[in-house]
Amino acid sequence: MNLKDLSARRAGGGREPLLPALMTVTAVSGLIDAISYLGLGHVFTANMTGNVVIIGFAVAGAPGFSILGSLVSLVAFLAGALIAGRLESVLHDRTPSGRLRPVLWVEAVLLATSAAIAFSTSDALYALIALIALAMGLRNGTVRKLAVPDVTTTVLTLTLTGLASDSRWAGGSGPRAGRRLMSVLAMLAGALGGAVLVQHTGLGWPLLVSTLGTAVAALVLPRDSSSG
Repeated sequence: MNLKDLSARRAGGGREPLLPALMTVTAVSGLIDAISYLGLGHVFTANMTGNVVIIGFAVAGAPGFSILGSLVSLVAFLAGALIAGRLESVLHDRTPSGRLRPVLWVEAVLLATSAAIAFSTSDALYALIALIALAMGLRNGTVRKLAVPDVTTTVLTLTLTGLASDSRWAGGSGPRAGRRLMSVLAMLAGALGGAVLVQHTGLGWPLLVSTLGTAVAALVLPRDSSSG
């Protein structure tokens, strides 16, 4: 990479300017988990660890868990992550914001399609699972490549571990404690709002809110000449 390209990346493409957008989609992940677990038959479409555990429960005969639903979610999520990897090879010369923006727009389109389906029929369970999980896999694969410290947007296990193990109480210096706490609160807020919406309005409205949240995240990303 030449100096001109490096300067362009630094102008609007560093990882820290991504934080507002990433915190927004972290809240969207909380919404999505509420939608999928509460409204799609105890399936996760953003948290794949949960699906692996649920498959174990279902195989053991625990009531209320779907092997098929979790498998559909896993396959769609992996397909999204695979697409993210291919996109990275195409968009690698763009700034981080330029790589994330098109992915968020595709996510918004997939979520909008899911919302339209949810508003029109109640018999499209697996289609909704597949579309939402595809969107989450695509985003998760992209965010992983961007490697913003302590911001994964879909899971909090490592974030919470770092918050505790790196804290001053544990003898550490507490690096990025504010960012880690913000990620936790963002997902909590999304899950809370999603649970309220699912219980009182069904699936269409929370999916529409998720669409709008993702679109807002795409819009707040910094623009620069190399992001297109």
